[in-house]
Order: sequence, then C-alpha cells, then structure tokens
Amino acid sequence: MHRSRLARAERLLRGAWCAIGLLACAPAATPAAAHLQTPTASHADAASSGNARHPQRQLPAAGTEPGVAVGIHGAVASAESHASAVGLAVLKSGGNAVDAAIAVAFALAVTHPSAGNLGGGGFMLLRTAAGESVAIDYRETAPLAATRDMYLDAHGEMTKASVLGARAAGIPGTVAGLELAHARFGTKPWADLVASAIALARDGHAVDADHAQSMAKAVEKMRAAGFESSARIYLNADGSMVEAGQTWKQPELANTLAEIAVTARTFYSGPLAERLAAQMQAQAGLWTRQDLAEYRARERTALHFSYLGHEVITMPPPSAGGIVMRQILLASELLEIRKYPYRSVQAQHLYLEATRRAYADRNAWVGDPDFVNVPVAGLLDPEYIRARMQTIDPAHATASSTVSAGAPRQESPQTTHFSVVDDAGNAVSNTFTLNTGFGAKLVLEGTGILLNDEMDDFAGNPGKPNVYGLVQGERNKIEPKKRMLSSMTPTLLLKDGALRAVLGSPGGPTITTTVVQLVRALVDYGVTLDVAVRAPRLHHQWLPDNVFVEAAVEPEIVAGLEALGHKVKPFDEPHVGHADCIEVDPTTHGYRAVADVTRGGGGAQAY
Repeated sequence: MHRSRLARAERLLRGAWCAIGLLACAPAATPAAAHLQTPTASHADAASSGNARHPQRQLPAAGTEPGVAVGIHGAVASAESHASAVGLAVLKSGGNAVDAAIAVAFALAVTHPSAGNLGGGGFMLLRTAAGESVAIDYRETAPLAATRDMYLDAHGEMTKASVLGARAAGIPGTVAGLELAHARFGTKPWADLVASAIALARDGHAVDADHAQSMAKAVEKMRAAGFESSARIYLNADGSMVEAGQTWKQPELANTLAEIAVTARTFYSGPLAERLAAQMQAQAGLWTRQDLAEYRARERTALHFSYLGHEVITMPPPSAGGIVMRQILLASELLEIRKYPYRSVQAQHLYLEATRRAYADRNAWVGDPDFVNVPVAGLLDPEYIRARMQTIDPAHATASSTVSAGAPRQESPQTTHFSVVDDAGNAVSNTFTLNTGFGAKLVLEGTGILLNDEMDDFAGNPGKPNVYGLVQGERNKIEPKKRMLSSMTPTLLLKDGALRAVLGSPGGPTITTTVVQLVRALVDYGVTLDVAVRAPRLHHQWLPDNVFVEAAVEPEIVAGLEALGHKVKPFDEPHVGHADCIEVDPTTHGYRAVADVTRGGGGAQAY
C-alpha cells in the first residue's frame, strides 16, 4: 500500500479500537448535525442505573428466547452480531442513530457478505426525535449503456447475464446513500464511522455457522461460473473452506474501506472509481467513469398513513413496498381481520386475498418516479382499495387468473435489514442489498467489492417472471440511469406521535408481506415484537398463484387454506426474511431489540 494510505489506515484502525473500547482515546470534536438531537455519552454505563433524560423509560421484559436485548438508552438489531456490536459502541460513545447506522452498514459489508455491501444499494428511512422523517433512496441505477432487451437471447428468452457476472450489476448507491445520511444528520467524523469496518476486514472476525455455510455455497457458485479469483476471497489462505469459529480476513476490502474513510467521493469520482470502471470494462461490464460520477442518492418524501390508531411511515417509489403495505393494511382494516384470532385460518385467508390484489397493482403500476408517472394517490385512495377488495370471497380463494391490476385514479431473498434507536429517540430503519445471495458472484479484483445483480429487478422481458417469479410490466423496463423497482420496505410505526417500532426485513418480494405481518401482530393482536418476529410467515404475490409458507407454519393453517382452495407451496428454503427490528415497549417505554436468529444468525444489542 502507498505510504500515505498506510498512515491513514493506521489512524483509522486506532479510531476503530477507540470505538469498541480497546484503547483509551480522547473524544474528537465534531460539528452538530442539523435537526437531530444528539445523545450524550454520560450514560454509557449499565442501563440499570436508570435514564436521567427519560425517567419514564424502564427496562422491558427480555423473555427467554435468544436474539433479544433490552435497554433504555439505545438499541441495534442486525443480521450479524459483530455489526450490531459496532453500532452499539457508536451509541455508547455519544453518536446518534444515524452515526450508528452508518457504522453498522459498513460493518455488514465486511461481516455479512451475502447482502451487506459496498457494491449494492438500498433505502434508509429515519425519523428524528423532533418528528422529522426523511427517506433516502440509494437504489442502484442502470448504466448509461443499458438497453431494454440487453438480457434477451435470439429467441427472446432471458439469459443468465442479468444475475451472473459483471453485466448484471447496476451502479452502486450504498456509499453515496451513507454519505448523504452523514451530511444531513451525522455528528461523528465520517472516518470514525468506517474505522471499525476496516478493523474487522483487516484483522478478521470469527465467522458463525450460518455465515460459514452461506460462504461455502457461494464459493461453489462462483467456481461454477468460472470466477475463481472471487471464490478465493471466501476461503482460508490455504484454499480450505472457512469453518465456524475461524477468523476470516479481507485485506483488499480493508484497503478499499480505508480509501472510502478518507472521502466517500473516491468511490464515484476518485482513484477508486477509476479502478472500478477499469475492472468492469475488463470483465465486459457496462460501468464507466461517467456512470459512477453521475450517480446521486436522493432524498424522497416518505409515505405516511394511519392504521388502527397508529401512524405508519415507510418508503415511496421506486420501492413498491410502501404502496403494497398501505393497500394490504387498509384492506385488513376494511375486512376487520383483527376480529379473527391470531394465527387463525380465516385471518390468514383474508390477508392473503388482500395481498394477491395488492401485488397485481404493484407489478402493473409502480416504477421509478423519475421515469414514469406512478399514480400513488390513486393506488392509496381508500375508495379504490375498498372497491378492489369487494371481490374477495370469505369462503373461497380467488384464482389469480381472474385478478388483474385495477385502474387507480392517475397522478432479494438475500437483502439485509437493520434497525437503530438512540437515547434521544432518533430512529433508523435501513434495508440494503446485492439482490440474490452474493449478488453477481463476482468480486472486482484488488478491491474486495462484491457486485450486485440488481439489473434482474428490472423487467428484462416485460410480462415474464424474474428470478423471484415476479411478473412485471413496461413501467419497470430497462432504461439508462433508471432505478429498478424494489420491494424493500423499511418502516417506522408510531403511536400518539411517539416511536412504537422500527421494522423491516430482507426477502425479495416477501419483504413487504413480512413487514405487514409484523405490523398486524403488534397492532391487531398486541403481541410483543419477539413473538411477532418468531411467528411463521406466509406470502402471496399474485403470480405465481401460490401461497408460499415457511416450514414451521402450523399444519392446521395449511390444511384450512387448502380447504378454501388455496394452492399452498413451501418456500424453497425453510425460512424467509430476517426481521431484525426494535420496539418501544408500550408499558415500560424501554427498548426491545430482536434479531431474527431462528432464521439464521444475527445479533441484538441494547443498553
């Protein structure tokens, strides 16, 4: 490494060890962020001493299940325990929820390689303690050289190029999105928030059993595709598989993170951007220096709506998640699903019928609002949704072949989600992704950056299913600089103007239905978040006309749905989603962080 880069990296590593308490370091002076109340570091000791700033906050019951942490000052839940610990360290050192979220995101790029990323994109939803909500869209975009039919063969059929190799990758937005969040709301120096990720990559971390297994599967797929140099990154130095408990190091990724720690702009217009573009061209990819230089993360207006006395804040297009969730929840209210017992056949039947109709609208009407007119007001209009639900038969499943998109008034299973709340009450819900597990299965040599395969989220062949079986239309066709449609649904739930929960999940098109099931469990039935997260999940997306269920779904529900005419099919994997979420306990007002550990890995931290 160049001498100056090495010196910067050493300074950043010292900052990392300061952040996690292995060195005694003086706090750095930092400018205050606009509009965001900043927690103080004086409460970094045990939560049992009480919260002087918020005396009404008491520790909620932790329960006996794994993956649950409770606190009164701050909380983090993510898909990997080291990343959650990094976030909590930032909160304890006086950082706010956005600071912690940035540090968690960079840490996940190291410790959760199937979905945590520098080479992908996503959405961040945040709400300040003062009540301001902001939606940051850092979804990937299509390269300038992208064309509508670029993935079709001579027979008009989709090729594997949309999910495998350099041509599958959209222009990444993760670094730009985190940069925008920091500029708007960060309080700690940018370099400090990247430092722990550098330390985890350079010095390594102990891999848990779930991540060791996913890495082994990824190595097989990379080798099958001929990407041997990419496969080597996920192996030990001697070429053996990384086993659970072994320390895994990523020196090339550490060097890349050290460059980003100096300035985020290097990813888009500096020396790093030049190397990325050159590597992509060498791999027959489409990225150019111009693509990277012109990428911008965007602030968008979050969707707000009410549900049974609660306020829901969620993502607008180009995520379809918020629109679909609003349609399903309003349908749940109109159909009075809450009057049926929790986990009952009838409640599930009505929920699935509402979902079937909402996904028909999703696939027909939603796209990148910078390119198409998305009739948001019409899709969310209560009278329109009421009319859509009138065709539901409470005693029989509707065939999807008889359900089409409505006419509203005009105007990845391998994603990852994390949630953060700080002492002041600032909250972040962030979902980001590479699309499928380990994205395009290709790492750009010398950088450690794993490419996304998000181009498959466009309608590469409108009217035909993508890798998730979603059948989408012309509104989501491939166009240069366009953002592909998403299902990511980072969500904040409020009650009486105060934070109630921070929600989200990975899971491709199942993301939205997972979040809907969490909201309904908390609001309709009053269960605690840990119970809601553990509950087995069901999903319908209009086409294919199947009810997809987790392996743990109760046999009586499966039998009951089949008796009503539903075609029930297990997911290809036993589990769907990984809902790493936080709730404010309605009785104690304390924080309950829940990592979805029953579905593999994860960690919750609170104090």
